[in-house]
Amino acid sequence: MKAFDHIIERAAADPRHIVLAEGGDPRVAEAAARAQRENVARVTLIGETAAVEAALAEAGCNAGDVPTLDPTDSTLHERFSEAFFQLRQHKGVTRELASERMRDPLHFADMMVREGLADGCVAGAVYTTADVVRAALQILGVQPGFKLVSSFFLMLFCESHHGELQGGKIFADCGLVIEPDADELAQIALAAADSAQALLTEPTRVAMLSFATGDSAEHPRVDKVKLAAEQVRAARPDLKVSGNLQLDAAIIPDVSAKKAPDSAIEGQANVLIFPNLEAGNIGYKLAQRMGGAEAIGPIMQGLAYPANDLSRGCSAVDVFRLICVTGVQAQALHAGPPA
Repeated sequence: MKAFDHIIERAAADPRHIVLAEGGDPRVAEAAARAQRENVARVTLIGETAAVEAALAEAGCNAGDVPTLDPTDSTLHERFSEAFFQLRQHKGVTRELASERMRDPLHFADMMVREGLADGCVAGAVYTTADVVRAALQILGVQPGFKLVSSFFLMLFCESHHGELQGGKIFADCGLVIEPDADELAQIALAAADSAQALLTEPTRVAMLSFATGDSAEHPRVDKVKLAAEQVRAARPDLKVSGNLQLDAAIIPDVSAKKAPDSAIEGQANVLIFPNLEAGNIGYKLAQRMGGAEAIGPIMQGLAYPANDLSRGCSAVDVFRLICVTGVQAQALHAGPPA
């Protein structure tokens, strides 16, 4: 998994504090112990003490191998409850409800991040995506400059048959925003460009994908992609972005030279922006299941603080990888906006 090695190295170069909201899951406990052992992050397992200790034992770890924190018996409970009440009282949250929420490991973990006691949160091995996204939006909020939270997959092309396509690529949005309009599509592209700058080793080159390249077809769906591309260029003039492009014109230089000779990315895109969730979901699964690419995600972007969602079918390796990604996201966020 050479395409992921540099992310592990980046995470280890400046380990961040990542809280894991499902400390009672053996997969999460195993990944936490590995992350701690390999020094890619400082981790804390959140959950009921007995359940976390049982999970660590099942994962072959000792109870003292990883720091743990029980929301039901924490000195932080009162502070976090008041903070959540102040944050959500305009939505009808009472102090009683705030206190109840802060006994929940997911809400407690996100509040640790918001209050500056951790750098990022990982959950989703047990919680649903809806749970994870809702808590993140309510507690962490949207990053300044963005209007929505979207997601991406980090796609790793590591096999010999991938040829010149080898390496890491960002696919967005494949997990959250179902039918973005032009403004939302531009927001997804800008967030994905930031994600690429944080996670990939090569210059960012963004392709806004469509079923048509240039003026080869007229349709409102094509117009949406064109408008979104214009908005991205206006917002980030220094960013290499092209659209609308068919996939082959986005990733194959010879095809780009014929179909889009004026393309700023010259058929070398490493960020693929799909026109809607349907296309994005199909696209990443084709690359994964038929093309042999590794898919890590969906990873959230556009939040004010890093928080990420696991698949409930995840392995301990999946959890470990997402810990690394979340740590690198935290590094990038603390470093400020891209130059």
